[in-house]
Amino acid sequence: MVESKDISLSSEQPPAGSSHTQALKATTIIGGSTFIALLIRMVRTKVLALLLGPAGVGLERMYYSIIDLARTIGGLGVNSSGVRQIAEAVGSGDEQVIARTVTTLRRISIIIGALGAIAFFALREPISRLTFGHAEHSGDVGLLSIILFLGAVNGGQGALLQGMRRIGDMAKMGIIGAIIATVVSIPIVYIWGLKGIPAYMIIGAAMSELVAWLYARRIRVKTITVSLAQIISEAFALLKMGLILMSSGLMSLGALYFIGVLVTRQEGVAGAGQFWAANSLSMVYISFILQAMGTDFYPRLTAVATDHAKCSQMVNEQAEVSLLLALPGILGTLAFAPWVIRVFYSAKFGIATEILCWQMTGMLLRVGCWPLGMVPVAIGRAKISLWTETAAAAVYLLFAWIGLKYFGLPGTGMAFVGSYIVYGILIYAVVRNIAGFRWSPSNVRLALWGTLAVAIAFIAHLLLSALWALAIGAILTLLLGTYCFKALWSLVGVERINRNLHKLGIRFSFSSRPGPGMQRDSDGTGNE
Repeated sequence: MVESKDISLSSEQPPAGSSHTQALKATTIIGGSTFIALLIRMVRTKVLALLLGPAGVGLERMYYSIIDLARTIGGLGVNSSGVRQIAEAVGSGDEQVIARTVTTLRRISIIIGALGAIAFFALREPISRLTFGHAEHSGDVGLLSIILFLGAVNGGQGALLQGMRRIGDMAKMGIIGAIIATVVSIPIVYIWGLKGIPAYMIIGAAMSELVAWLYARRIRVKTITVSLAQIISEAFALLKMGLILMSSGLMSLGALYFIGVLVTRQEGVAGAGQFWAANSLSMVYISFILQAMGTDFYPRLTAVATDHAKCSQMVNEQAEVSLLLALPGILGTLAFAPWVIRVFYSAKFGIATEILCWQMTGMLLRVGCWPLGMVPVAIGRAKISLWTETAAAAVYLLFAWIGLKYFGLPGTGMAFVGSYIVYGILIYAVVRNIAGFRWSPSNVRLALWGTLAVAIAFIAHLLLSALWALAIGAILTLLLGTYCFKALWSLVGVERINRNLHKLGIRFSFSSRPGPGMQRDSDGTGNE
């Protein structure tokens, strides 16, 4: 018999109202916190770039790539399936079901984290040879097994918060973890140089786990008895869905890891630093939108997945809000790409500028495709998701191999664009077949205008001088940014925008008559 903590059913449910407003609210809270956390991490990266150059950035990112891939394999998708199970349990209102799911998730996270860390440590030398072509980094790779264990436990805490839609807590947790990791890492790198990279990665992971634990334990619980048989039954359900989700996530992470390996083998660790610099910067703005979709949109989509009409409406509304938020950032990054690279890294990362422009062009496609990719999993057709992700990863790897061979490092950015063109066509066909999905006319218009603007900014960067490219990109950013803000205004109401900005600590307001989507929030905490 296992005693679990008592779980209150008072976790906030989504307020009634437009999915547009819910999508914007979640995006500004969890997405905004992700953006802030990324900016904090970029301070650490800037210091690393100045002290160690492209080689230091490349080494760090390859270590993180190894850990991300190992965590996905070793985690068996339990945390992802746990979010779904907890969200469904909370929706049912059954305390027994919630308790069994949470207890099982916590126990199995610890077990698989320990087993994964042991296996990872045992394979440290083969992993080093596969990644770098030699075993010189096997000692550091072995130390990263600690991060694997801490990450598994941390993932279990995060799944609990996400499944119960504690959006505000997750936002604070991300920012605090980033601040602690940055404060710890800078002096370590300054004193130890390259040898200090594994040390600050481990300390940062430990601090993130501590912060996650502190927030997870705040969920009110009551004592309830859960039998071993019930835990085994819940574990089987988590693993059944988790293995499929793990395989799906493994495809994208695996592709990125092996592209990093290809770059390292052909261009060296310094070349990998250029690749990872562009890859990381392309995510600084976009990740807050994608993170919000994963944190808030997926649980909401799961709740209506059996109703194809509601599902299509929610996907269209989420995609519209996401594109409206993403377009100004994409255009702004294209316009200021050379300066962005110098600000966040250094003048030594010149090649990363061209890669970044290709990556940002592909990000427009990624933002549009992302809500569609969640539909198969939400409606219980995870195997379909697995096959589409496998196909997309294979295309990305193939294009990257060809691009590197014929175009050098910029070829990796070209591969990113090409892979999302293929994936976009594929996932739309799949979701249209299984859920009857069709893009709304407003999304089609928005996508066409956005694609045209991004294409003009990108072509200007390739063919014109830096000054002309900046001027054209800045004008397009201003025009599209104004349009996007007005569109969001009309969708959700200016007062709601003000309240969500205030939750992020932005203390200025716009005043106007309320838009059609305006209604009073049912909470003031930032938790859904």
